[in-house]
Amino acid sequence: MVQLRHMRHMRQDIRDLTIAPCDVLALGEPTHQEPAFGWVRNELFVQLAERGFRSIALETDRVAALIVNDFVQEGIGSLDTVMSEGFSHGFGDLETNRRLIAWMRDHNQNRPPEECLAFHGFDAPLENAGAPSPRRYLEHARDYLRLDLDLAGLLGDDERWSRTEAVMDPAMSIGATPEAERLRLIADDMLTLLYAHAPERTAAASHAEWLRAKTHLTAGLGLLRYHKQAAQHLDLSARLSRLLAVRDALMAQNLLDIRSDEGRRGATLVFAHNLHLQRNQSSWHQADMDVTWSGAGTIVGSMLGEQYTFVAGSLGRSEAIGLRDPEPDTYEGFLQSRTSTWGLTTGTTVAPARTRTDTTPRQGYIPLDRTTLDRADAVLHISDGTAVLTPSQDGLRLAALREQ
Repeated sequence: MVQLRHMRHMRQDIRDLTIAPCDVLALGEPTHQEPAFGWVRNELFVQLAERGFRSIALETDRVAALIVNDFVQEGIGSLDTVMSEGFSHGFGDLETNRRLIAWMRDHNQNRPPEECLAFHGFDAPLENAGAPSPRRYLEHARDYLRLDLDLAGLLGDDERWSRTEAVMDPAMSIGATPEAERLRLIADDMLTLLYAHAPERTAAASHAEWLRAKTHLTAGLGLLRYHKQAAQHLDLSARLSRLLAVRDALMAQNLLDIRSDEGRRGATLVFAHNLHLQRNQSSWHQADMDVTWSGAGTIVGSMLGEQYTFVAGSLGRSEAIGLRDPEPDTYEGFLQSRTSTWGLTTGTTVAPARTRTDTTPRQGYIPLDRTTLDRADAVLHISDGTAVLTPSQDGLRLAALREQ
């Protein structure tokens, strides 16, 4: 757990945090659209790497991220290629991520393996409103296991999986068809075989290749489970709640697998939206919809206990998303009065206040509330996104980062 000393002024140095043994430090952002959180994340990761953290996991496709890790650890490929092919959700276009990956590669050169930093994605290869065919993930595992197994007839055309209607309209979903059910049984059998043949397969190839096959197979199974949920006939709120719950359960499984792989080397910094990382239940309310689910942080936090630390992201104003200064009597308003750029403090030091109401769905901003603050170990508040990006703040933007 991360415990912050009670202080009147917020701090920017991770050394001001008293860190007990911590496997996962989960750093949340309240919206994906304010780049300042990525710059601050980079700054904190450099500090954490100096304190023994050896990996970072972002809210991006775990399978795609394998080529990013190949680059940062072994220099395979080019920076341009890994940014275009190694990220989902458009996150490869973000300059903050490009700088992070370039710095990690530079950091790892000429270091022993135990000191090298690793990059992971922990999301499933899907979006809330769309999920691809599991074809390439299942075929990768099949080929690794050297099985004489034709999956094409069961999979059919990839487009019938990937079209939006296949997830958003249960009548158009194929997730509950006999073919999909058969694929799930085959994938489950392949997972058993993967473990049963681990000794000879790792001896013949490598443990890394076995892990890569498992990552692909886990992704394929996850897609089949997501498509099955999409086939359930429920009202819209219940439908979205179940889909989001499945996605976050897959994210939680990925995080736990990452920790299993990284446990001997050091702790992991995880960066994603607050909704995926907070300890309390996540919710989203819009128009007549009331969506509630258990996020990955709720799941992983319950399993890791004090080994899971959550830092909630908070934002004052932002030119990038058109967010104005918060009202003084809101949680963000209280934090705004105590920092000029960004800083860290404990959630318990935030005075009683009300939840912010000046945001719009387009901004993707989820305001702070009392429950989230009470369950957070610390809060990262950015008062003005533009201020973090000004030339005077180059030190916060990791001057050491440079292009390859």
